[in-house]
Amino acid sequence: MKSPISKWLSLGALAVSLATPFSSAVAETKSVAATAIVEHPALDSVRDGVRSALEEAGYTGDNLKWQYQTAQGNTATAGQIARKFVGDRPDVIVAIATPSAQAVVSSTKSVPTVFAAVTDPIAAQLVRNWEPSGTNVTGVSDELELDRQMELVKRVVPDATRVGMVYNPGEANSVVVVERLRELLPTMGMTLVEAAAPRTVDVGSAARSLVGKVDVIYTNTDNNVVSAYESLVKVGMDTKTPLVASDTDSVKRGAIAALGIDYFKHGVQAGELAVRVLKGEAPGSIAPQKSGELSLYLNRSAAAAQGVTLSQELIDSAAEIID
Repeated sequence: MKSPISKWLSLGALAVSLATPFSSAVAETKSVAATAIVEHPALDSVRDGVRSALEEAGYTGDNLKWQYQTAQGNTATAGQIARKFVGDRPDVIVAIATPSAQAVVSSTKSVPTVFAAVTDPIAAQLVRNWEPSGTNVTGVSDELELDRQMELVKRVVPDATRVGMVYNPGEANSVVVVERLRELLPTMGMTLVEAAAPRTVDVGSAARSLVGKVDVIYTNTDNNVVSAYESLVKVGMDTKTPLVASDTDSVKRGAIAALGIDYFKHGVQAGELAVRVLKGEAPGSIAPQKSGELSLYLNRSAAAAQGVTLSQELIDSAAEIID
């Protein structure tokens, strides 16, 4: 007959033997390298969402090698970061925003890559279509339906006929939006007036060039524009030119309204794809996704400063109102 101590030791050994396979699986270290073209609230939220998804799946500091670098708005730097990460051979690279995603995808055909905050991954030549790519690439798009965006413009500024847009002509996602708006706006009784801002420092002067030529300025998720949004807001406030954004974080910074996605949730969605890759799925077997749920954000103080009176119907339909 075994003594109580012997029984305890035997049970302890059994418990260890049963726990070992699970523990070793959880403890297996994985490496994730993330990069973004620039730091601004939307892209930072994407990064934080990716980390949250990894942590939720059990990838924490103990079994996750995480590195993150931003290109500070410089496409050449984005290329350098991409090549460094490819050389590091992580288990997955998460590339946030179109220029960073393009840099990574052009640098490797083998390292698993998940893109995020890319408006049109097909136009950006990241994937051929919305089917599983069969390559090392998958990801999540933040593409928005532009007709709904322009309907919001009409709800904010009902008499608007001339829509201005400041954008970087070197950023593929912005070029796609401009081309689509050129076709869409005439069908809605409006026209597009463009102002190029190839660099972040050009955003303010580009916005000022639109004053008197437009009834409202619409901004997409152009990284140059979002990075320097305060300079655009200053123009809107100084000249009472209404600003409508597609990025809800821009409402907190001075846009009147935005019908957009939650970029933290967008990051979680991309992070969940990264987790699937870490657990053994081939990225080329996972179809690219889109973020679906949209929320309306309003800024009443910005509306007043930019000469706009928000309708009660619009206020009642908002998910969040900033005063």
